[in-house]
Amino acid sequence: MLWFQGNSMQLAKHPFQLLLRNLSASKTALPVLTLFTKDPCPLCDEAKEVLEPYKNREVDITLPENSAWYDRYKFDIPVFHLNGQFLMMHRVDVSKLEKQLQKLEQQGAGG
Repeated sequence: MLWFQGNSMQLAKHPFQLLLRNLSASKTALPVLTLFTKDPCPLCDEAKEVLEPYKNREVDITLPENSAWYDRYKFDIPVFHLNGQFLMMHRVDVSKLEKQLQKLEQQGAGG
């Protein structure tokens, strides 16, 4: 999949990379994907690697100021919120993420 900006051309590794770029180029505010995590968490490490290009916010649930999140998610990390709403947990579901980003894009376009 190709994405063009000005005279440059870049290859998008995943379809939602193109979607995020389209969202960022539009007047729509970029969605915020929040990852709830703790250490150690091999699934969290895997999720962070997959989502590194899209990293917006990460919440370490073991910090004292995040104790409410720790109580809620201590056995379910990684957990992802998109724009403050629960999206998925345990593994990255790229299809689900892509569908939600498309919804946001359509809402931003008035559709």
